[in-house]
Amino acid sequence: MDNERLMRKYRHVSVNAPARLHLGFLDLHGGLGRKFGSLGLSIKNVETALTAEYADDIDVTGPSAKRAENYAEQVLSHFGINGGIKMTIKTAIPEHSGLGSGTQLSLGVASAISNLYELNEQDPKRLAAILHRGARSGIGIGTFMHGGFIIDGGRGEDTDVPPIISHITFPDNWRIVLIFDDKAQGINGVPERRAFNTLPPMNDVMSGLLCRLTLMQVLPAIKEKDCAQFGKAITRIQNIIGDYFANAQGGRYTSPFLRPILETMTNSGATGIGQSSWGPTGFAFFPDETLAFQAVKKVREEWQSESRLRFIMSSASNSKAKIISNNYNEKTHDENLKITISQLE
Repeated sequence: MDNERLMRKYRHVSVNAPARLHLGFLDLHGGLGRKFGSLGLSIKNVETALTAEYADDIDVTGPSAKRAENYAEQVLSHFGINGGIKMTIKTAIPEHSGLGSGTQLSLGVASAISNLYELNEQDPKRLAAILHRGARSGIGIGTFMHGGFIIDGGRGEDTDVPPIISHITFPDNWRIVLIFDDKAQGINGVPERRAFNTLPPMNDVMSGLLCRLTLMQVLPAIKEKDCAQFGKAITRIQNIIGDYFANAQGGRYTSPFLRPILETMTNSGATGIGQSSWGPTGFAFFPDETLAFQAVKKVREEWQSESRLRFIMSSASNSKAKIISNNYNEKTHDENLKITISQLE
């Protein structure tokens, strides 16, 4: 076995990629030459976490293993790598829940391989393009790279991956309650493409309003730590977007339980409510942990008979995805030979 392959045998890589909320689109009219543009937020307590090491073939275990195996095959093939990967997925963002599972898993797999094999190409934007991520939204790529609150600039005629045009640190003390419906699923795949292809263009005045709400209310509210103003603007954006997609997803929200739960959240102090992407996951923003805790307690009591519903308290993740590469000697168990944390700059 040559030295390079021998060193690879003793290299381990771990990746932790937080989930993200998709809080709405900016321009579904497209009359200015660009379309989409998205608002997103990286969040804690829901993540994809995996470990990887060298192998002669592809061996993936854990949740979303089949999907990860497919991504690994694409990356290894693209770079012409004569080798494989043994990967263990410890936790995975629920698939088709509206929390960016596909993008975070694909970037996690691609980053693990690029670090394991010490490839020159480790830029998440390029890795995303290789795996055909970012077809409409770039916020998942942005949260992987930066964390925090992200806005992407949508797609133009020659766009490869939607560019990140704003990245802001989100207030750490604000809380987000996530509402999961484990028996519902957001639109994905062919139905999703059909929805975007068949829905009529959004009125240009409405698209202009979405951009104005974002620029003049959402972003200043984050910088000034005004949770009330932020939530008010997000709720309005969410209502516009939800109603636009209502025919495709069966109403403003995908889950039939989300509307009454979000009403309870609002009555319990939530400043902003909505559904992440196609759902079914809903969210509610609170200015502090006390209010959020009380709201979670209330909805859990009210909906305790519905085992399909889950509620998780979260907050913003202002850190990029964590990628750690270790070299260790299998015989001596010396795990201190090399530890590097990818900077993703």
